[in-house]
Amino acid sequence: MNIQIFGKSKCFDTKKAQRYFKERRVKFQAIDLNKYGISKGELTSVLRSVKLPDLIDEKHPDAALLEYLAYDQDKIEKLLEDPTLLRTPIVRNGKQATVGYQPDIWKGWE
Repeated sequence: MNIQIFGKSKCFDTKKAQRYFKERRVKFQAIDLNKYGISKGELTSVLRSVKLPDLIDEKHPDAALLEYLAYDQDKIEKLLEDPTLLRTPIVRNGKQATVGYQPDIWKGWE
């Protein structure tokens, strides 16, 4: 298993996800979206498992602006520009990915 957890340092669900894997002694790489962002390749990989609307943090003040962008590619560019718009945690295991706290799905990865 090659787990990556993309999250925000102050996100409660990100901390819960990290705790979930620590308790099971599963090594993971934690990536702070605020500090490092997410690459286009990583985001594309996540989008193979997760629908674009599910990736958008509806609580973010600028989330409504994304609704006005006509094309998905424009929305993806905006997410790459401002990764704080992403809902967290984004947990990746190879080609599989989840958004939010999803321990039921992660159990199947072990």
